[in-house]
Amino acid sequence: MKVLILDTPDAVSARAAGLIASHVRDKPDTVLGLATGGTMETVYDRVIALHRAGEVSFAGVTSFNLDEYVGLPGDHPRSYRHYMDRKLFDHIDIDPARAHLPRGDAPDPEAVARAYENAITAAGGIDLQLLGLGANGHIGFNEPTSSLTSITRLKTLARSTRDANSRFFPDGETPPRLAITMGVGTIMQAREVLLVATGEAKAQAVAQVVEGAVSARWPGSILQMHRHATLVLDRAAAGRLELYDYLMDVHPE
Repeated sequence: MKVLILDTPDAVSARAAGLIASHVRDKPDTVLGLATGGTMETVYDRVIALHRAGEVSFAGVTSFNLDEYVGLPGDHPRSYRHYMDRKLFDHIDIDPARAHLPRGDAPDPEAVARAYENAITAAGGIDLQLLGLGANGHIGFNEPTSSLTSITRLKTLARSTRDANSRFFPDGETPPRLAITMGVGTIMQAREVLLVATGEAKAQAVAQVVEGAVSARWPGSILQMHRHATLVLDRAAAGRLELYDYLMDVHPE
């Protein structure tokens, strides 16, 4: 696990976007695993800027997003399909037919989950998986106690996750209780993983993921077992790491 600690959230976004662009330049037909959430908005802003500057093309890329809310159609303003279109896909040259998310409003979400897992396999697996980190340690929507070998499936969201995501919903509307999410095992099959976390609110989860025991209590801790995982953090998110000084020495800014 490589842990990069940068001064500010803006520096984190720039580094993450640069790593994504570098990966796509090296492998233009790469399969990207993508994420949503507040942390990713500034990462995608940087990716779009690199694309507009002519530094990277996504014309040959295939993407699979981590998750989608059950019950929300793709044109719902709080669906992750809508988020991805607005925050990234509409601004780069990716083929819309190869930009995949689970269909949240399908009549049989469990069948959607199985088909999604099969589609990832058929595409050759994910080359680079982008991740955020929940304050309770979740990756994707794999909440605490999720099986560390799980595949894409239906998942009930923790109240803390729904509370954290409620800021994206208008007053009086709450996030759905269910989501389709890639499993921990699916994520671990990616050839590379890039996790981005900023802010003091993520510090406890970061400490558990990097230095704690590998446990379903903190699902992100499984990344300790990944053969090629990079974590990009700001100083606030890294603030509880006991090995902070060592990590700064090994990977200086």
